[in-house]
Amino acid sequence: MKQKDNIVILGAGESGVGAAVLARKKGLKVFVSDNGKIQENYRRVLKQFEIDFEENGHSFQRLLSATEVVKSPGIPDETPLIQQLKVKGIPVISEIEFARRFTTAKTICITGSNGKTTTTLLTYHILKEAGLNVGLAGNVGKSFAWQVAEHDFDVFVLEISSFQLDGMFDFKADIAILLNITPDHLNRYGNDFHRYVDAKFRILQNQVHDDFLIYWADDPVIQKELKKRKINATCLPFSSSFEIEGPGAFIKNKKIIFNNGKNIFDMTLEQLALQGKHNIHNSMAAGVAAHLMEIRKESIKQSLSDFQNIAHRLEYVASIHGITFINDSKATNVNSTWYALEYMDKPTVWIVGGVDKGNNYDLLLPMVGEKVKAIVCLGLDNKNIHNAFGDLVENIVDTESAAEAVATAYYLAEKGDAVLLSPACASFDLFENYEDRGNQFKQAVNAL
Repeated sequence: MKQKDNIVILGAGESGVGAAVLARKKGLKVFVSDNGKIQENYRRVLKQFEIDFEENGHSFQRLLSATEVVKSPGIPDETPLIQQLKVKGIPVISEIEFARRFTTAKTICITGSNGKTTTTLLTYHILKEAGLNVGLAGNVGKSFAWQVAEHDFDVFVLEISSFQLDGMFDFKADIAILLNITPDHLNRYGNDFHRYVDAKFRILQNQVHDDFLIYWADDPVIQKELKKRKINATCLPFSSSFEIEGPGAFIKNKKIIFNNGKNIFDMTLEQLALQGKHNIHNSMAAGVAAHLMEIRKESIKQSLSDFQNIAHRLEYVASIHGITFINDSKATNVNSTWYALEYMDKPTVWIVGGVDKGNNYDLLLPMVGEKVKAIVCLGLDNKNIHNAFGDLVENIVDTESAAEAVATAYYLAEKGDAVLLSPACASFDLFENYEDRGNQFKQAVNAL
């Protein structure tokens, strides 16, 4: 492999700084450029490794002299700078693509519109508990490049977003997991769902027969796309609606049947630590991957039954005067919020809103009509929410802070009700990210 000797990294966040550290450790000439202000913790790392950087703007001529550019996944391809680089023939890749060159570890790569983080953490938990030398990276935890720079893992479990997949070309997943595909991030893809679907299917690129694709066989988009595409990998579907013949997983008599082609085992749905339809799918995907890795069935079953769910995903916060507060701030799209509402078993005051990514709320109408007694909007522009649910829910109130939203929801709720923060939108109008939104929600609840 011919290594590039003049690497420019765009964006000095977790992904970019990780790539810079890796490039530096590999003896490559590297320059980091960020259009905004670099966080102090990342600035310290860049100085520690004596990495040249700039912030609050780009030196365009210096960037255009690069032999290769590693781009933060948060920077759209349509950005004029990226277009200039491509016109000049300068390769623009993702940090995941860059890091893969420097490790021979087996990769388990997980993507989908919903459930990526939970499935990634669950798969990592199973492998770690089984004693494997395994790393966790990608769109969760430390960046892949940073992990490669600092550790020598045998296996990596990677959560990979569509934005990261867009910049991956030679990368190959040894085990790819495709959980589901529903409309998300359409503002990033010119409101063209097919472009988003194509991005997700890049998880399969470069795979050969000895590699594996684990996918949810009940997903209509995945079903349709698999019929159109040539799949080289060995397929292991999982389903909650029909029996799978051969390797994969399915549900029968309230049990999950796991089959890796060599042996079969089952566990009851009640044994799963994560409940709800979507979490059953996540557990099936993680279990199939672990079974492929020949983890003992007893170890898989134990890990699936003792896993602790991530923060901000249907996270119980408190019960105050008989009102239950649930933090689902990580629900940044409509489909994810549908699963949250499906999970609710009490009359619900729903906190929703933020940066609308081209949402179509029609999917939620039956669930909202059945379960939601009031809506609290948390965002700067809530007109789409009012338009979608104004004829269905009598009380819809606008708020502009987590504290105001919690106080309003508390006022609208009664004993025996639930307050659910499940925004179905990105958080960047009022918060740094979904974690900040969820943490402010929890602080406001605990202050009641």
